[in-house]
Amino acid sequence: MKQRKRIAPYDAPAGVARKPLGFTFDGRHYVGLEGDTLASALLANGIDIVGRSFKLHRPRGVFSAGVEECNALVQLEAGGLDEPNARATLVTLYEGLRATSQNAWPSVRWDLLGLLDLFQRVLPASFYYKSMIWPNWHVYERVVRRIAGLGKAPTTRDAQTYQKRNLHCDVLICGGGPAGLSAALAAGQRGVRVVLTDDRDALGGALLHERMRINGESAGRWVKRVVEQLRGLPNVQLLTRTTVSGYYENNFLAAAERIAAPEQAQDRTGTLRERLWRIRASAVILATGAIERPLAFPNNDRPGVMLAAAARAYVNRFGVVCGQRVVIVTNHDDAYRTALDLHEAGVRELSVVDTRANVHQTLEQCLHERGIAHYPAHGILATKGRRKITAVRLARHLGGGQLGAATVTLPCDLLAVSGGWTPTAHLFSQAGGKLRYDEANLCLVPDGCEQQVRVVGAANGEFTLAGCLADGARAGRDIARPSDGADDLSTAGPVVDTGLDETLRIKPYWYTRGARTDKQWLDFQYDVKVSDVELAIRENYVSVEHVKRYTTGGMSIDQGKSGNFNILAVMAELTGKPIPQVGTTRFRPPYQPVTLGTFAGPTVGESYAPWHTLPAHAWHAAHAAHFGDYGWRRPEYYPREGEGIAAATLREVLAVRHSVGLFDGSPLGKIELKGPDAATFLNRVYVNNLATLKPGVARYAMLSNDNGVLIDDGVIVRLADDHFLVHATSGAVARVFLLFEEYLQCEWPELRVHVTNVTTQWANVTVSGPKARQVLQKIESDIDLDAGRFAHMQFRSGHFASVPARILRASFTGEVTFEVSVPARYAQSLWQCISDAGTEFGITPYGIEALEVMRTEKGYLHIGSDTDGSSNALDIGWGKIIDKKTTDFIGRRSLQRPADCGDARLEFVGLESTVADVPLPVGGHFIDEATPRMPVESHGYVTAACISPMLGKAIGLGILRNGSARLGEQVHIYAKGKVTTARVVPTAHFDPQGERLHG
Repeated sequence: MKQRKRIAPYDAPAGVARKPLGFTFDGRHYVGLEGDTLASALLANGIDIVGRSFKLHRPRGVFSAGVEECNALVQLEAGGLDEPNARATLVTLYEGLRATSQNAWPSVRWDLLGLLDLFQRVLPASFYYKSMIWPNWHVYERVVRRIAGLGKAPTTRDAQTYQKRNLHCDVLICGGGPAGLSAALAAGQRGVRVVLTDDRDALGGALLHERMRINGESAGRWVKRVVEQLRGLPNVQLLTRTTVSGYYENNFLAAAERIAAPEQAQDRTGTLRERLWRIRASAVILATGAIERPLAFPNNDRPGVMLAAAARAYVNRFGVVCGQRVVIVTNHDDAYRTALDLHEAGVRELSVVDTRANVHQTLEQCLHERGIAHYPAHGILATKGRRKITAVRLARHLGGGQLGAATVTLPCDLLAVSGGWTPTAHLFSQAGGKLRYDEANLCLVPDGCEQQVRVVGAANGEFTLAGCLADGARAGRDIARPSDGADDLSTAGPVVDTGLDETLRIKPYWYTRGARTDKQWLDFQYDVKVSDVELAIRENYVSVEHVKRYTTGGMSIDQGKSGNFNILAVMAELTGKPIPQVGTTRFRPPYQPVTLGTFAGPTVGESYAPWHTLPAHAWHAAHAAHFGDYGWRRPEYYPREGEGIAAATLREVLAVRHSVGLFDGSPLGKIELKGPDAATFLNRVYVNNLATLKPGVARYAMLSNDNGVLIDDGVIVRLADDHFLVHATSGAVARVFLLFEEYLQCEWPELRVHVTNVTTQWANVTVSGPKARQVLQKIESDIDLDAGRFAHMQFRSGHFASVPARILRASFTGEVTFEVSVPARYAQSLWQCISDAGTEFGITPYGIEALEVMRTEKGYLHIGSDTDGSSNALDIGWGKIIDKKTTDFIGRRSLQRPADCGDARLEFVGLESTVADVPLPVGGHFIDEATPRMPVESHGYVTAACISPMLGKAIGLGILRNGSARLGEQVHIYAKGKVTTARVVPTAHFDPQGERLHG
């Protein structure tokens, strides 16, 4: 496609042609030039409509040239990995770039849903809260979700990589415009460690597109010279393409750096895309600039309406003339630069409309000399054009903000608007800074902050170039605290020639009175109009935060960067309050969207949660184990040919019950405590009494938190008077270890105890079943395994199979069990040794599934499955055990509260199905009625269930309200629309006296 008039960018090297770059937009091929953004390339190719608005699907064109872009949101496609909601103004053009428009069907130019614009009067702010009540919200939900929306989230795996880095510096400077560069140079020359960040590819900020001169040279050349100076300072680090997105306590800031070059997007596999910088700075200088505001007038959202500074940026920096018949409307002096720059670029049909009656004589003279039409004391009464602006109708101001009848119609293909400047105070506000209203410049400026932060330049309400340069240099010098020998550095500011007086001389103009307010847009992406703010105020929303959420103003991708202040000002006018009294919304991080991969960094997949494999993993894999993820890769069952999970589990259970089984318990948490106060410490932490535990003896114990809620359990072994081995559940061992450390460091630092997590140091091979002793006695050992000398819940250490070993008699199956622990490097050989020794007994490896069945038969508690976030030791039936303990422990006070010991508690019970072969539904809720009518009250739920191989009937466990008093009672269990019945019984279904344990 033939491009619009291209000119050489201002300050471009003479005779140097820019490389053409091919790209596609909505499937059509276009050509841009090296150095373009996607937005500038689209404008150069005459693409006027690039998107649609969120609610009404009105056509949208490029509106700005920076981060504040709210219209040109596109979907980037590269190698099947899409990036939604990319702002075309921030996308650097590269060869082969593919982009599509969003939220339009069948095309962005002919969007069928654009018909919604005809019904905008019945779609005001928050219409869905009032009109979508009957018969049910879900009737409308699918339609609303289809109509509204932005880009499509990618569904393929992100093959790119991300990094995280930590950075410490004396001074962090956010923003590489004139103020930021001056601050960096002043601080860097004084020897302090300086980091300068900027979100664009090149430093310079507004100087990259302004026709100004500094020290007799163009602003662009001055920028290059200063950047070269900074690169030559070893104590200065420049981070371009880096956006500081969050400012937190103690001068901690987060910044996202885009690493991958744009052309690498075609082949993203393994490419480092972004890096998250976590920066701690002694002091921070915010030189974040300011954002231009639009003006509100009827149909001010048409394609072809653009911010005045953006039109100036496209022509000066990118050489793109956005229109040949241009109207500029403003309420201050700065926008006149756009008229002069466009005239310099060859545009001859130019008009300037100024809402002010009195305009500085110098400006009028400049316009007159160039033949530019001037309309002071006028406003825009209407705009014309369907898919793009074609004309504006002007009317004279009658006073009081009212417009008279239309007096002039000006044809145009570009309407450049400017309603003033809003300092970019987002990071300052995140830091806890306060804002005050500047009456002279009609904006909110930084006022004070407890953190070590300075705001300079336009971000501080300083809108002159000379003032920005001086403000930045002064802040850099002050924060650097000049060292010896630095005082002789020149402090004289550069000589600036801007061509015009830079005083804004701005006058308020927030919206056009006397015209339809339902046609005056404040938030272009979310279709928020002046009439929506009026509606919110009529409905008594007086807080700016409430109005923001009621109207959704400032809640789109741009987060209201260009429109928020106008919403605030309109609120002030409509309520008759001054702007400071209305207040402002709170800025929250991130300043602009950051990919989720950047926050995750390299900690994804196995790097986030590495697979813990068992020391004998190879043995299990060789024996066809089916692995499951339990934090560790653990065998769930060992299927033989033709077996499914049920058959394999049944075979394994019967093997353990009738002969002997082999289980890998290596993930079981193992924490050693040693020291003269170890017994005292454990007795304070655990619910039951451990002070009386003798060496070589083990005891089951429970751990609770301050609220008395059970958080873990396990068997505790006393190895010696001052040495304990604490077993914790495999999923909680890390948490328990850290809890012990916290208690010892923060609560009882006087206790002399050392805590060590030895979970991965020891492999655990559990041999369980009536023949377990016979198997182990076939293996050489100096540990006496005779039943009379090695009873249940006792511990021995020595050598087993010629390696150091610890053997504990504790059982989770209800059978005779020996837990043999050896150094992890011997796990594989020990497994094979025991397996060989048990061949004549038919020894069978069993997994988690079989263990779960056997523990359900025995009624053994599993913390986390048989408890919830409120279960305490009393609910498990430990009341007598607690009464016997005379000393205090963590959570004991909480157990004395009425709510923790009343009849309404969910208590641990056993269950038997009234129909033997009908399994109980795990997760099913106990209810009162056999044929319930929803909603019904739940009295607890089933926590475990199985068909018992030994009992031949369906059994289970659960937590039931006042369950201990309901033994023998029949209960109804509701799950998935069905009701089953069960009897409440004691938790131990099989071998309730525990006779098999002591064989």
